[in-house]
Amino acid sequence: MKRNNKAGGRSSKSGLWNTMRQYKYHYLMVLPVIVWYILFSYLPMYGITLSFKTFDFSKGILGSPWVGFQHFREISHDPEFWSAFKNTVIISLSKLVIHFPLPIILAMVMNEFSRTKARKFFQTLFTFPHFISWVVLAGILTNIFSNDGVYIQLMTMLGFDASSPLVSVQGFRPMIYLSHVWKEIGWDSIIYMAALTGINPELYEAAEMDGASRLQRLRYIAWPGIKSTVAILFILTIGNLLSLGSSFEQIFNLYSSPVYSVADTIDTYVYRTTFTVGADFGYMTAVGLIKSAISLVLLVLANMTVKKMGEQGLY
Repeated sequence: MKRNNKAGGRSSKSGLWNTMRQYKYHYLMVLPVIVWYILFSYLPMYGITLSFKTFDFSKGILGSPWVGFQHFREISHDPEFWSAFKNTVIISLSKLVIHFPLPIILAMVMNEFSRTKARKFFQTLFTFPHFISWVVLAGILTNIFSNDGVYIQLMTMLGFDASSPLVSVQGFRPMIYLSHVWKEIGWDSIIYMAALTGINPELYEAAEMDGASRLQRLRYIAWPGIKSTVAILFILTIGNLLSLGSSFEQIFNLYSSPVYSVADTIDTYVYRTTFTVGADFGYMTAVGLIKSAISLVLLVLANMTVKKMGEQGLY
């Protein structure tokens, strides 16, 4: 039996090497990605130890003194952290509810265009804002919604007592949601458009011959064709929920002290506190570790939920 196990192990190893030699160019194409993840995702993980240390510049990360769970106890009593955590959850869930379905709807609507030129025109129109950086877009929004901007002047001319949403506790979040949808809806719809183009066109022709309406074709052909793609992207979105994706750049370039109570998220809180106030790096690393742990739990729960619904998860 031992000889058979050894022989089986050798044959499996030789089979693996034969497969790698056969597809060596495919592995070479993947190699830069693997190296990138090793250098920038796995090697820096030793910095997590700062969560349990008080950082000393003279001793470095590894030589800094251990303080155990002191930073986590301080976080549990920090009202600014809990305010940022609450804002992160509210903004993330609101964006998920408002934004996530819209690229799917847009892709399905554009897929129904019979004219290719019209489809390309609207796809370009909706995708173009993605390539405007949040720094530039924040400058444009600041000029529009400032006290001397077009929005305030127009509202004043119409007889309304308007205030800038940039400094309004009630108006800041809606502006964040609307500007995010305007900027990203076209870009996020591209992957759904690609999934829709993979559906066999004969299914549409057969359904049309059977008298199916356009809404029925969307429901029984288009939606089942992209449902697995939607499930995968939903899992990834949930896993990235607390990170807010590109929202750090969006909020950081738009918010100010009057709206900290509704706009300060975990990422902006860490950045602002670390580089403005000069807080302990160990404390901020502990905040990031808590956020990553919660994101991992959300990712696992989302994957389990999708698999229970009959779709294939990430693993």
